Amino acid sequence: MTPVETVACPACGTVNRLPAAARGKPRCGRCKAPLPWIVDATDADFDVLAEAPVPVLVDLWAPWCGPCRLVGPAVGALATDLAGRLKVLKVNVDEAPAVAARYQVQGIPTLLLLRDGHVASRQVGALPPAALSDWVRSQLGGDAA
Repeated sequence: MTPVETVACPACGTVNRLPAAARGKPRCGRCKAPLPWIVDATDADFDVLAEAPVPVLVDLWAPWCGPCRLVGPAVGALATDLAGRLKVLKVNVDEAPAVAARYQVQGIPTLLLLRDGHVASRQVGALPPAALSDWVRSQLGGDAA
């Protein structure tokens, strides 16, 4: 069974149930606005959750990492700003060492942009929020319009 989270719609405030994995793009049940899609992933469910109809931004982080804690809110803001055009997977490297090893993560935070399950771009280290937004939007190209 796919885990279900709840998320408030940024447009109307309605609380929606949001599956961690879905074939379509999540939309508000009330106003039909796109919803931010942020999901915690583990070694066990990463591959299923990384399948999405939109590009996937993978945030590889750890709770003890100061720069990771600075990047986290900017990643969340991007998920809201790019709702319907981006899915965010948050991967705690301490709890998902196989995912970290698979992508050869040597420093955190590491951000990966996946398209069709393949790494399209990688950013290692913390970026200021504006630079992070510019990097993601440049990688999405027309998808970020």
